[in-house]
Amino acid sequence: MAWYAYCITEQRAFHGSVRARRPFPIEGLHGVGGAQILGYPSGDFAVIVSEYMRDGKLDQRSMVEHACVVGECFRTTTVLPFRFGTIFDTDEALRRAVRGNRRAFTESVAHLRGKSEMHLKLILRNGILLPAVLEPLVAVKMGNEYLTQLRQKASREREAQTKARAITVQVHRLFSPLETEVSCKKVDSGGLLLDIAHLIDSKSIPKYQNRMAQALRQLKDCEVVVSGPWPPYHFMPEKLRTVNN
Repeated sequence: MAWYAYCITEQRAFHGSVRARRPFPIEGLHGVGGAQILGYPSGDFAVIVSEYMRDGKLDQRSMVEHACVVGECFRTTTVLPFRFGTIFDTDEALRRAVRGNRRAFTESVAHLRGKSEMHLKLILRNGILLPAVLEPLVAVKMGNEYLTQLRQKASREREAQTKARAITVQVHRLFSPLETEVSCKKVDSGGLLLDIAHLIDSKSIPKYQNRMAQALRQLKDCEVVVSGPWPPYHFMPEKLRTVNN
Protein backbone atom coordinates (compact mmCIF):
# COMPACT_ATOMS: atom_id res chain seq x y z
CA MET A 1 0.00 0.00 0.00
CA ALA A 2 1.35 3.41 -0.98
CA TRP A 3 0.98 6.63 1.00
CA TYR A 4 -0.46 9.85 -0.40
CA ALA A 5 1.24 12.75 1.43
CA TYR A 6 -0.41 16.11 2.16
CA CYS A 7 1.91 17.95 4.52
CA ILE A 8 4.30 17.72 7.46
CA THR A 9 3.31 19.00 10.89
CA GLU A 10 4.61 18.85 14.42
CA GLN A 11 3.41 15.65 16.06
CA ARG A 12 2.64 17.42 19.34
CA ALA A 13 -0.22 19.27 17.64
CA PHE A 14 -2.13 15.97 17.72
CA HIS A 15 -0.48 14.00 20.53
CA GLY A 16 0.83 16.60 22.95
CA SER A 17 4.05 15.51 24.61
CA VAL A 18 3.41 11.81 23.91
CA ARG A 19 5.12 10.53 20.77
CA ALA A 20 3.20 8.02 18.69
CA ARG A 21 5.08 5.04 17.30
CA ARG A 22 2.54 3.95 14.74
CA PRO A 23 0.34 5.81 12.25
CA PHE A 24 -2.63 7.31 14.08
CA PRO A 25 -6.02 8.42 12.69
CA ILE A 26 -6.95 12.09 12.68
CA GLU A 27 -10.63 11.99 13.48
CA GLY A 28 -13.12 13.77 11.27
CA LEU A 29 -10.65 14.38 8.44
CA HIS A 30 -10.71 12.61 5.07
CA GLY A 31 -8.58 13.14 2.02
CA VAL A 32 -8.22 12.03 -1.60
CA GLY A 33 -11.03 9.68 -2.54
CA GLY A 34 -12.56 10.02 0.92
CA ALA A 35 -9.69 8.08 2.54
CA GLN A 36 -9.11 8.35 6.30
CA ILE A 37 -6.34 10.80 7.17
CA LEU A 38 -3.49 9.48 9.30
CA GLY A 39 -0.50 10.99 11.02
CA TYR A 40 2.64 9.01 10.19
CA PRO A 41 5.06 9.65 13.07
CA SER A 42 8.72 10.49 12.45
CA GLY A 43 10.47 11.93 15.49
CA ASP A 44 8.98 15.33 16.31
CA PHE A 45 7.10 15.34 13.00
CA ALA A 46 3.95 13.74 11.73
CA VAL A 47 3.55 13.29 7.98
CA ILE A 48 -0.13 13.72 7.16
CA VAL A 49 -1.04 10.89 4.79
CA SER A 50 -3.77 8.59 3.57
CA GLU A 51 -3.55 5.13 2.06
CA TYR A 52 -3.43 5.20 -1.73
CA MET A 53 -3.68 2.69 -4.55
CA ARG A 54 -1.25 3.48 -7.35
CA ASP A 55 -3.91 2.79 -9.98
CA GLY A 56 -6.08 5.51 -8.45
CA LYS A 57 -6.86 8.57 -10.53
CA LEU A 58 -6.01 12.08 -9.36
CA ASP A 59 -8.26 14.77 -10.80
CA GLN A 60 -9.61 18.24 -10.09
CA ARG A 61 -11.63 16.93 -7.16
CA SER A 62 -8.48 15.34 -5.74
CA MET A 63 -6.78 18.74 -5.82
CA VAL A 64 -9.61 20.22 -3.76
CA GLU A 65 -9.44 17.32 -1.29
CA HIS A 66 -5.68 17.77 -0.97
CA ALA A 67 -6.04 21.49 -0.29
CA CYS A 68 -8.80 20.90 2.26
CA VAL A 69 -6.62 18.53 4.29
CA VAL A 70 -3.70 20.96 4.30
CA GLY A 71 -6.03 23.82 5.21
CA GLU A 72 -7.61 21.94 8.11
CA CYS A 73 -4.20 21.00 9.53
CA PHE A 74 -3.12 24.63 9.11
CA ARG A 75 -6.00 25.69 11.39
CA THR A 76 -4.36 23.69 14.19
CA THR A 77 -0.61 23.92 13.67
CA THR A 78 2.28 24.93 11.43
CA VAL A 79 2.27 22.95 8.19
CA LEU A 80 4.80 22.31 5.43
CA PRO A 81 2.63 21.39 2.43
CA PHE A 82 3.66 18.76 -0.08
CA ARG A 83 2.98 19.26 -3.76
CA PHE A 84 -0.28 17.83 -5.06
CA GLY A 85 0.31 14.26 -6.18
CA THR A 86 3.17 13.43 -3.79
CA ILE A 87 3.08 9.66 -3.28
CA PHE A 88 5.43 7.32 -1.45
CA ASP A 89 5.29 3.68 -2.51
CA THR A 90 6.50 2.24 0.81
CA ASP A 91 6.97 3.08 4.46
CA GLU A 92 10.71 3.15 3.91
CA ALA A 93 10.43 5.64 1.05
CA LEU A 94 8.42 7.96 3.29
CA ARG A 95 10.82 7.62 6.22
CA ARG A 96 13.81 8.17 3.94
CA ALA A 97 12.31 11.40 2.57
CA VAL A 98 11.83 12.76 6.09
CA ARG A 99 15.29 11.71 7.25
CA GLY A 100 16.95 13.26 4.23
CA ASN A 101 15.22 16.61 4.74
CA ARG A 102 14.90 16.69 8.52
CA ARG A 103 17.16 19.71 8.98
CA ALA A 104 15.29 21.72 6.34
CA PHE A 105 11.95 20.71 7.85
CA THR A 106 13.03 21.64 11.37
CA GLU A 107 14.33 25.05 10.27
CA SER A 108 11.25 25.73 8.16
CA VAL A 109 8.79 24.84 10.93
CA ALA A 110 10.63 27.19 13.27
CA HIS A 111 10.67 29.94 10.63
CA LEU A 112 7.01 29.57 9.64
CA ARG A 113 5.48 28.99 13.07
CA GLY A 114 2.71 31.52 13.68
CA LYS A 115 2.82 32.83 10.10
CA SER A 116 0.36 32.82 7.23
CA GLU A 117 0.38 33.53 3.52
CA MET A 118 -1.78 36.20 1.91
CA HIS A 119 -2.18 36.18 -1.84
CA LEU A 120 -2.78 39.13 -4.16
CA LYS A 121 -3.48 39.14 -7.88
CA LEU A 122 -3.15 42.50 -9.62
CA ILE A 123 -3.99 43.03 -13.28
CA LEU A 124 -2.44 46.17 -14.75
CA ARG A 125 -4.45 47.69 -17.58
CA ASN A 126 -5.17 51.15 -19.03
CA GLY A 127 -2.70 50.98 -21.88
CA ILE A 128 0.19 49.74 -19.76
CA LEU A 129 0.67 47.07 -22.39
CA LEU A 130 -0.23 47.92 -25.96
CA PRO A 131 -1.41 45.13 -28.27
CA ALA A 132 1.85 45.30 -30.20
CA VAL A 133 3.68 44.04 -27.12
CA LEU A 134 1.57 40.90 -27.00
CA GLU A 135 1.66 40.08 -30.69
CA PRO A 136 4.57 38.67 -32.69
CA LEU A 137 6.37 41.04 -34.97
CA VAL A 138 4.82 41.21 -38.41
CA ALA A 139 7.11 39.55 -40.94
CA VAL A 140 8.79 42.33 -42.91
CA LYS A 141 11.94 42.67 -44.92
CA MET A 142 15.12 43.29 -42.99
CA GLY A 143 15.68 47.02 -42.89
CA ASN A 144 14.67 50.20 -41.10
CA GLU A 145 11.03 49.19 -40.70
CA TYR A 146 11.98 45.90 -39.00
CA LEU A 147 14.48 47.58 -36.70
CA THR A 148 11.92 50.24 -35.79
CA GLN A 149 9.44 47.51 -34.82
CA LEU A 150 12.05 45.87 -32.61
CA ARG A 151 12.88 49.12 -30.85
CA GLN A 152 9.21 49.96 -30.28
CA LYS A 153 8.45 46.51 -28.90
CA ALA A 154 11.48 46.61 -26.58
CA SER A 155 10.53 50.09 -25.37
CA ARG A 156 6.98 49.05 -24.56
CA GLU A 157 8.13 45.95 -22.73
CA ARG A 158 10.58 48.01 -20.65
CA GLU A 159 7.78 50.44 -19.83
CA ALA A 160 5.54 47.58 -18.69
CA GLN A 161 8.32 46.02 -16.59
CA THR A 162 9.08 49.38 -14.97
CA LYS A 163 5.42 49.86 -14.11
CA ALA A 164 5.22 46.34 -12.67
CA ARG A 165 8.26 46.94 -10.46
CA ALA A 166 6.83 50.24 -9.24
CA ILE A 167 3.51 48.59 -8.34
CA THR A 168 5.34 45.80 -6.51
CA VAL A 169 7.26 48.30 -4.39
CA GLN A 170 4.06 50.25 -3.70
CA VAL A 171 2.25 47.08 -2.58
CA HIS A 172 5.16 46.12 -0.33
CA ARG A 173 5.05 49.51 1.38
CA LEU A 174 1.29 49.29 1.87
CA PHE A 175 1.26 45.84 3.46
CA SER A 176 4.76 45.56 4.99
CA PRO A 177 4.97 41.76 4.74
CA LEU A 178 7.75 39.73 6.36
CA GLU A 179 8.61 38.15 3.00
CA THR A 180 7.38 38.51 -0.56
CA GLU A 181 7.35 36.32 -3.66
CA VAL A 182 6.31 37.88 -6.98
CA SER A 183 5.67 36.51 -10.45
CA CYS A 184 4.65 38.53 -13.50
CA LYS A 185 3.13 37.42 -16.80
CA LYS A 186 1.18 38.80 -19.72
CA VAL A 187 -2.55 38.11 -19.99
CA ASP A 188 -4.64 37.69 -23.11
CA SER A 189 -6.86 40.67 -22.31
CA GLY A 190 -3.96 43.05 -22.80
CA GLY A 191 -2.19 43.67 -19.52
CA LEU A 192 0.12 42.28 -16.91
CA LEU A 193 -0.77 39.90 -14.09
CA LEU A 194 1.23 40.38 -10.90
CA ASP A 195 0.91 37.34 -8.66
CA ILE A 196 2.13 38.34 -5.20
CA ALA A 197 2.44 36.14 -2.11
CA HIS A 198 3.04 37.78 1.28
CA LEU A 199 4.24 36.01 4.39
CA ILE A 200 2.83 37.72 7.48
CA ASP A 201 2.41 37.14 11.19
CA SER A 202 -0.95 35.40 11.66
CA LYS A 203 -1.84 37.85 14.43
CA SER A 204 -1.63 40.72 11.94
CA ILE A 205 -4.21 39.30 9.49
CA PRO A 206 -6.98 41.77 10.53
CA LYS A 207 -4.56 44.67 10.12
CA TYR A 208 -3.51 43.36 6.70
CA GLN A 209 -7.12 43.02 5.58
CA ASN A 210 -7.95 46.53 6.80
CA ARG A 211 -5.21 47.93 4.58
CA MET A 212 -7.02 46.66 1.48
CA ALA A 213 -9.24 49.77 1.39
CA GLN A 214 -6.14 51.96 1.29
CA ALA A 215 -4.60 49.73 -1.37
CA LEU A 216 -7.66 49.95 -3.61
CA ARG A 217 -7.56 53.74 -3.44
CA GLN A 218 -3.89 53.93 -4.38
CA LEU A 219 -3.72 51.20 -7.02
CA LYS A 220 -6.07 52.92 -9.44
CA ASP A 221 -4.67 51.28 -12.59
CA CYS A 222 -5.12 47.77 -11.24
CA GLU A 223 -7.75 45.16 -10.63
CA VAL A 224 -6.94 43.67 -7.21
CA VAL A 225 -8.05 40.34 -5.75
CA VAL A 226 -6.82 39.30 -2.30
CA SER A 227 -7.26 35.91 -0.65
CA GLY A 228 -6.06 34.14 2.47
CA PRO A 229 -4.90 33.36 5.01
CA TRP A 230 -3.35 30.27 3.43
CA PRO A 231 -0.69 27.80 4.45
CA PRO A 232 2.75 29.10 3.36
CA TYR A 233 2.79 27.44 -0.06
CA HIS A 234 5.20 29.98 -1.59
CA PHE A 235 7.69 30.00 1.27
CA MET A 236 8.75 26.37 1.45
CA PRO A 237 12.31 25.06 1.37
CA GLU A 238 13.31 23.96 -2.13
CA LYS A 239 14.02 20.40 -0.97
CA LEU A 240 10.46 20.01 0.28
CA ARG A 241 9.10 21.17 -3.07
CA THR A 242 10.94 18.37 -4.83
CA VAL A 243 10.20 15.52 -2.40
CA ASN A 244 8.22 13.10 -4.49
CA ASN A 245 8.47 9.40 -5.19
